[in-house]
Amino acid sequence: VNYETLDVLPNLIETPPLNWRVEKMALSKDKTSLRYNESLTVADIPPEVFDYRLGTRSALEWVIDRYRVKPDPNGSGIVADPNVEDAQYIVRLIGQVMHVSQETVRLVGELSALSLKQD
Repeated sequence: VNYETLDVLPNLIETPPLNWRVEKMALSKDKTSLRYNESLTVADIPPEVFDYRLGTRSALEWVIDRYRVKPDPNGSGIVADPNVEDAQYIVRLIGQVMHVSQETVRLVGELSALSLKQD
């Protein structure tokens, strides 16, 4: 699928001053938007994004859970920080995951329709 080479940015609502750093993301109750941080919100998330699941969660929910700043629960002082040199990496990843999720759901639907026609 080559998702890493997709140049897909989600629909962003920006509130100055612009900041690309993520601490902890949160989905809206209706799952149509994602609060990335205090200055960025991903808007217009299609419901199909949540139909592609990795176990019990959608791929987007997995990214939301994993890409957050989290201190070691054992008190070592180590902090897992997903923010990298490329400040827009996580936002691009969200767009890529949304795109691949939608395409996967579409393709699975087409395959299901083909198998029904052959029966």
